Order: sequence, then C-alpha cells, then structure tokens
Amino acid sequence: MSSSEIRSLEPKPLWNCFADLNAVPRPSKREERVVAFVVAFARQHGLQHQIDSAGNVIIRKQASADRRDRPAVIMQAHLDMVHKAADGVIFDFDKQGIEMWVDGDWVRARGTTLGADNGLGVAAILAVLASKDLSHPPIEALFTLDEEQGMGGALGLQPGLLTGKTMLNLDSEEDDTFTIGCAGGIDTHVTYTYSEITHASAHPLVEIQISGLRGGHSGLQIHEGRANANKLMARILSACGEQVVALSTMRGGSARNAIPARCIASVLVLDQARFKERFEQETAGIREEFRLIEPSLSITSTAVDATSGPVQVMAAEAQRAFLLALQALVNGVYRMSPVVPGLVEASTNFSTIDLAHGKAVIGSLQRSSVESSKIDVVRSFRAPFELIGAEAHSGDPYPGWSPSAESPILDKMKKIYRELFDHEVKVSACHAGLECGVISMAYPDLDMISFGPNIHEAHSEKECASISSAQKFWRLLTTTLADL
Repeated sequence: MSSSEIRSLEPKPLWNCFADLNAVPRPSKREERVVAFVVAFARQHGLQHQIDSAGNVIIRKQASADRRDRPAVIMQAHLDMVHKAADGVIFDFDKQGIEMWVDGDWVRARGTTLGADNGLGVAAILAVLASKDLSHPPIEALFTLDEEQGMGGALGLQPGLLTGKTMLNLDSEEDDTFTIGCAGGIDTHVTYTYSEITHASAHPLVEIQISGLRGGHSGLQIHEGRANANKLMARILSACGEQVVALSTMRGGSARNAIPARCIASVLVLDQARFKERFEQETAGIREEFRLIEPSLSITSTAVDATSGPVQVMAAEAQRAFLLALQALVNGVYRMSPVVPGLVEASTNFSTIDLAHGKAVIGSLQRSSVESSKIDVVRSFRAPFELIGAEAHSGDPYPGWSPSAESPILDKMKKIYRELFDHEVKVSACHAGLECGVISMAYPDLDMISFGPNIHEAHSEKECASISSAQKFWRLLTTTLADL
C-alpha cells in the first residue's frame, strides 16, 4: 500500500505523523536519526526544544488562546521500537522505512514489526504539537529513548526539566482500559564457558529449526502459554541426549522483551537410529501440546554439508549440565497477583541465546509488580546456571508503578470517557513495563495515567493497529486536552 493511502486514513493528523515517523529507522540505543527527525519537526513548527543529558527530547508548546491560564500537561511516549522481521523476510531496518498496508480495520507491516508501539503515541503528540485549531493547555512533550532495551532514557531523566504536574503516557494498547500501574523489571545475563572437542565429519551434521511461533510481548502475552522457541529447543536436545547428538551451535530469540519465536541449533548426530526415534517422539508431543495455541509451529531437522572439515562441539559432560540447566530454568508466569484477579505478579522470559565457539550467552528479563518477588524470580532464574558454574549477572533494573488511590486525572478522564462513549472504562494495572514508574523517581509528585489505541501482537512481525480504535483514541485525547 502506498504512503498516500495510509495518509488518507482518519484522523489524518495522526496517520500523517505516523507515516512520517515510520520512514525513520529507530532501533533502541541507536535513536540518533529519530531524534534528529523530532528536533527538525520542532524547528519546522517554531517550537522550543531541548535535548537532556540522557538524549531525551523535550518540546514545549504554548497553550491555545482559551487555555492560557491552565497549568502545563506532560505528554510522554518513547521514540524507539522493536525491530523484528518474520522468518525468511529480508529487511534492512537501518536503511528501510516500515512498509505499511491496510487490512480491513487494521494497519499492518509487510513482514516486520509495525512500530505502533510506541509510534502511535509519538505520532499523537506530534499531531497535537503541529495543530492550529485544537484546544489545549501548555504542552511539555517528553520523547524518551531506549525504552525497549532497558528504559535508559527514562532512567536518565533529570529532575527540574519539567514543570507539569499531570502526565499522559500514551503507551498502552487497549482503548477501553486506563492503566494506572505496571510491573518493574530487571535483566539477567548468563555466560557459560564450556569445553569443546573436535569431531571428524564421519558423523552427519544436522540443523534443527523451530519456527512459526507466535512470539509476542513478554509482558502482555506471557500469561497466554505461548511456546518459547529457546525452551523447546532445549527440550528436544535434552530428550535426544549427549550420547545421540553433540551440540555445535544454538541461536534463538531477537529481543529481551519478546517471546522468542525462532531457534536454530546445529548438532552432530552420533546415533542416527536413536536420533530419528527420539526426535520424532519429542516433536510429536510438542506439536500435540501446542496445536491450539501455536497452529503455525514448525520443527524440522535438515542435513547440512559438513565437508569443510572437522566440527567443534560441546563436550558431552558440559552439554549434559548445560541442557539440564536450560530444562530447569523458570520461564513464563512465576506468580499470579493475590490482590488483582487475573494479573500476573511476576514472570520471566528466556529471551535470547547465542551459543558457539566455547561460549553460550543468554539474555532474559524478569518482571514483577512486587519488589520482593522480582528478586525471588531473578534468583530462581539464575540458580541452575550458577549450579553448573556459569556466570550470571542481573542489572539495569527499573521500578514498577504503584497505582494511586487518589488521582485527579483518572477521575477526570473516567468522566470524559463515559460522556464520549456511553459506558464505563476499565481501570487496571498491567504486567508490561511502562516508563511511568521510572519517571516518578525524578518527579515523585506527578499524577499519571496511561492510555492508547488497540495494538495487537506488539514486539512481533504480526503487530497491527486498529484504525477505528485510533479514531477513538484521538477523540479521547483531544477532548481531554481541551478539558485540562
């Protein structure tokens, strides 16, 4: 679909800004181009801007004529997006803009993440900043960096830069829900150095590939029981055993906060008859277990040409210990909240693995809305690795956001929502990480709320955004600004 067709969608100010934004590569930790884009936008519209010491961009706009006596409001979204392509899709995220198309009520990307998380929030703020006819108080637009890879921008935000006492975070993904709390998180990295041995090419080299999984957001979808490709690979290799296969390489996952949808391992098959039997038995069980939730699951084993010479593989004793650790590590929901029905309190995601040449590097993200259980799930994830002598390090923590019993912005927006849409809005906390809790460390007195349009399958190549929901979101946002 051409850019002009996306730009014709209503509300045009929102979709035009989103189309402009999606032409700019914006991976986490490499946001220089999108920062330049936002700064150029501010200059184009004659707006004051600054870049803080963490690289965040703040743009200020004066109030409309009818709201000049009102206090400033902070509008906040993050500039980075998860860059992920579907299996077999060749896409250079460093050079190409996102290719979008319309599928009924949904805007999708061709084989990649869409960037609606948090691009629609950014676009909404830009559209407000560019507007000539919207009613609004003074605006302090805060665009943060590195949210998807550790919330580095929010963690580096300094006190004293913002004057507003109310903040609208536009990073939620359900249009009938106001979010007033979220989980905190911490990254755990594991490095396992192992002994290798050399096998002659007399044994066949086989590539095992797990693909076609749904993947998804490791906070929002962790409770759905979606398969983790890294865990499934560990299960298959462990079922085969070190006397049947010798592990050479293993790579899976793409992002710390995404459920891994693909994993590939190369193994030397030491006993072909037993490999065939155990592989078929284990994969048959996996397919049956996940047939309803993972209908596109693919597990294949393919012979690889190994004529180039001897193959380095993990020593049998090290392989056994390592695969037992992978089997034992906790993954998925760790504890449900006893306070909020249906809310995940603590979880962990075995995000990435890169194993080759005597070293395995593992990435993971633990989340919890309760600090003590966050520490507990971290310890549980690390335990099997520490038992086999691997090095484990947990760092880059960010706090959760505790719901406030008294919130003027929540009360105001509940009333506005009811008047606009003739039903009550849901009010909830979420298990995903939002920047509100981090920002409150520098601005503890902020009254905050998070809301947004319907976005499905964030952090995966199936990500999509609802057109009708974006219209609802824009109406709610602009009505709220006119009432602040």
